[in-house]
Amino acid sequence: MKEFRHVITDPDGIHARPAGLLVKEAAKYPCSVIMEKDGKAVDAKRIFGVMSLAAKQGQEVIIRCEGEQEEEAAASLERFMKENL
Repeated sequence: MKEFRHVITDPDGIHARPAGLLVKEAAKYPCSVIMEKDGKAVDAKRIFGVMSLAAKQGQEVIIRCEGEQEEEAAASLERFMKENL
């Protein structure tokens, strides 16, 4: 399992456009991708799950990748989060 933490820097938090892009990025990999905030964990390959976290600027999210290609997925998603959120 690969895990990383990211503090949201986007002033709008995780809103529809970047959430959709995040889901597309996560869906590229066969491993499980879980996103967690404040103890609530959701499937990062599902837009409604990601949106339900309502992550705002300054809040920390945890992303866990487990399974086939977990290392590639974690590296790609960490890069995506730094560039977009």
